[in-house]
Amino acid sequence: MSPKSTETHAARIARTLADQIVSGKIPPGTRLRQDHISTQFGASHVPVREAFRELEAQGLAENQMRRGFRVTDFDVAELREVAEMRSNLEALALRHAAANLTRKILDEAEEATGHGDAAATVREWEAANRHFHQLILAPCEMPRLLRTIDGLQTASARFLFAAWRRDWEARTDHEHRAILSALRDGHIELACSTLARHVGWIGKRKSATKNATPIETYRIFG
Repeated sequence: MSPKSTETHAARIARTLADQIVSGKIPPGTRLRQDHISTQFGASHVPVREAFRELEAQGLAENQMRRGFRVTDFDVAELREVAEMRSNLEALALRHAAANLTRKILDEAEEATGHGDAAATVREWEAANRHFHQLILAPCEMPRLLRTIDGLQTASARFLFAAWRRDWEARTDHEHRAILSALRDGHIELACSTLARHVGWIGKRKSATKNATPIETYRIFG
């Protein structure tokens, strides 16, 4: 039985809304109307409220007193915070995962990197990139840490889609391969430091529009 088949109504609603928020389909500042969403998903108000609380826990929505929930805004300061947290926490997870990484896992991670290199869209690349990180970090067997990292990766994806919605640029991910090479050679600290630098890097980029927002002038690759 697949994980999705066992989802509660609340989890399914939260997952669907989170995907729409991260992709930009539901833009920042949008009010999440409980009645409308209940009708949309054919659910009662109870699972919808639970879904809203899950979105709030992920930092994707906020509860405005007496006004309900709205999609949160985001800025460059938040991007820097997310990148720094990922840098430290993913390195920690990899350090604990290293002893449990098998050749099969590393081969699958390299295959995921190849899919990212060949991605035609930013959404395809983000899915392949996240799969790479999940493969090498999951063996740490620290569920609370992995849940935190997953939330940070979701936040990163939101920035990524905002920055690259107009002009996606495919690229070869040399850092992923450097991480895998270090892991195969048993150089764990080198792999951890490379990963930390990889997910913590933020750079400026030329915008596709003259009147660029701050989000569009930054990029992340992790």
